[in-house]
Amino acid sequence: MAVVVPATGPAPAPSPPRAPRLRTVPGRIRAGAGAAVLAVGLLSALMGVALGHAGDGLRAIGHTAGPQVVATADLYFALSDMDAQVATVLLSGAEGGPGRQAALDRYDQRRAQADSAVLQAADLARGDPTGQLTVRAVLDGLGRYERLAARALLLDEQSPHAAGPPSQQALDVYRQATDLMRLDLLPKAYNLTLDSGTVVRHAYAAESSAVLAGRFWVMLGGAVALAVLVALQVFLVRRFRRATNPALLAATVVVGVLTVAGVLVLQRASDEMRTAKEDGFDSVLVLSRARAIGNSLHGDESRYLLDPQRADTYEQVYLDKSQSLLYVPGGNLDKYYAAVDETVPAFPGKSDFLGFYGSEADRVTLPGQREALAEVLKHYQQFQRDDRKMRQFATAGKNSDAVRQAMGTSFGVYDDALVELTELRRQAFGDAVAAGDRAIDGWNLLVPGAALAAALLILVGVRPRLAEYR
Repeated sequence: MAVVVPATGPAPAPSPPRAPRLRTVPGRIRAGAGAAVLAVGLLSALMGVALGHAGDGLRAIGHTAGPQVVATADLYFALSDMDAQVATVLLSGAEGGPGRQAALDRYDQRRAQADSAVLQAADLARGDPTGQLTVRAVLDGLGRYERLAARALLLDEQSPHAAGPPSQQALDVYRQATDLMRLDLLPKAYNLTLDSGTVVRHAYAAESSAVLAGRFWVMLGGAVALAVLVALQVFLVRRFRRATNPALLAATVVVGVLTVAGVLVLQRASDEMRTAKEDGFDSVLVLSRARAIGNSLHGDESRYLLDPQRADTYEQVYLDKSQSLLYVPGGNLDKYYAAVDETVPAFPGKSDFLGFYGSEADRVTLPGQREALAEVLKHYQQFQRDDRKMRQFATAGKNSDAVRQAMGTSFGVYDDALVELTELRRQAFGDAVAAGDRAIDGWNLLVPGAALAAALLILVGVRPRLAEYR
């Protein structure tokens, strides 16, 4: 049987190894396009995070914690005015007429305002055990105060008297009420304002810092994306000898515009956040506190006449509160009156005074603010002059004249001027928050939309070049 031997021939040559993708032109084009798309995506993510911080900051300052803190500050005013109105009713006597009824109506209004402010403080204190304890203590104390005030008013009605101090029974109960207010409720209300203000300050510090850091990262991310796009276009120009790639050029323009606009928007949001915090929120808190203390001053006048046994104490308290509003050197009321008469006419040319109004004078940032502050100081000066007359009447034994002087119109005029100044600051606060909201409005859609458009343009730009290799 014959054996068939297979024919032999040269072995087939092995196929050459495939070149790595990045060493081929299509591979380099794909890698460059992928890097450009990733860079654009990174830029979009960085902008989204920074704008999120801007929105959180504006929301905290202007829409949630900030307004709640302002309402909490109003709690101090409402409580102090409640006590002042009770003193006015007791001082006015049985023939107080419309003034007595107006004080009773105002007491009811302030009580409702205080209840609302306590509820807002409770909402702000959620998650803060210490704050919640303080709110509960204020609620309990407010209930006790209302019972004592109601009893004092009832005893006063049962013992009619002329304008001046009420019966000893009514006075003893009112002493318990006003001591509870001055020594317990008002300090707790002020602590609530301080604690709530800390929430806003922390939110502002954290979000403002994050926005400024985000602005830097957006600049860096935009620069990286532009560098990748330029490098890709340079490669295509040199390889394919074409002057421009319209789609890639359009993508570069989109990324450049997005970067510049993003940086400007973040800067605008940061500026408006700072304006809302420093020119609005901070000043509104200061002026709200000033109004509450001024209202308490007016109450101290009534208490001075209402309770002769404590007159010296109320006089010293009145001086201390006056110095906190407008501090000028003066060791007693007579020296203080003289210092106020010397200092106020020199403003606005000279503002060498401290206190709450000194802080406001040092931070004049709004049109009309200096003039509004000058009006407040002028009427404050008149209020102090009328207070001096009231004490002179009381010292001379002219109790009826002293009561009429204490219930005069000068305090109301002063308070109205202070409200107008505060409204300037509230308006600045609201305007800054609204401007910040407008600045970032719509960017949550614009940023991803622009990034998607740039990515599509990149893919459209490289597609014809890749098609040449198929």
